[in-house]
Amino acid sequence: MMTESASRVPPQVVDKYRALSTEWNNQNVPRVGQLLDDLKVQLTNMTFLPAVATPTQISELKMARDILEIGAMYSIAIKDIPSFERYMAQLKTYYFDYHDAHLPESVHMYQLLGLNLLCLLSQNRVAEFHTELELLPVDKIQNDVYISHPVALEQYLMEGRYNKVFLSRNNVPAQSFTFFIDILLNTTRKEIAACIEKSYDKLSVREAARMMFLSSPTEVMPFAQERQWNIVGDHIIFMTPEQKAQQEANLRLPAVEVAQQAIDYATHLEQII
Repeated sequence: MMTESASRVPPQVVDKYRALSTEWNNQNVPRVGQLLDDLKVQLTNMTFLPAVATPTQISELKMARDILEIGAMYSIAIKDIPSFERYMAQLKTYYFDYHDAHLPESVHMYQLLGLNLLCLLSQNRVAEFHTELELLPVDKIQNDVYISHPVALEQYLMEGRYNKVFLSRNNVPAQSFTFFIDILLNTTRKEIAACIEKSYDKLSVREAARMMFLSSPTEVMPFAQERQWNIVGDHIIFMTPEQKAQQEANLRLPAVEVAQQAIDYATHLEQII
């Protein structure tokens, strides 16, 4: 805990920080939001990168980091992804840039970094996922449950082992992971739906529910409405013969154009030679 007499931080800020910690521990989410709004401006005066931090400066850094960590978890509690991403962008400075200032590692660091990886994966931002992963030590990627969980999910997705992805919801390392897991599962279902409609002309609603890992056929209806599937009786008609013929014709046209361009290019090249 900070020593207020040696700190450059105003006492009222320390009081609000203590109140924030108490309200977060009590899960008083509305009050947490109010206190975070009050503390955001103060954080701008508490961020610095000293070559060698004094004990007082380290205490200030820890307080600022604690506030940001509560802010990131609060953002998940209110399901605000942009807010979570803003807090994580600031937290990464404390996690990766302040080691030389002898700032002790946060006990929540890898949980939040794992949540950040899952956030990217749930939005199909795979390139950013791998960029963030490269910042982490190999032993943490392999052994830390908060990091290995999203890494395993990404592997399942790349291999098409969707059943493993859906089973993972019952095996999350922390309750906070379920928010992004649910988004990921919905994204995965949309990918499966896109594959289904390209692979079948007709499919039973029950079978579509099974393939999309839905618990009942009625849960298929929102996807059917969104993707404009035609449901006749207990079957989904993805495409009439006329529509399929038109689609195949549209696919053939670019191929003809490309072939003609290649022939024209070869003809001109032969004339030059």
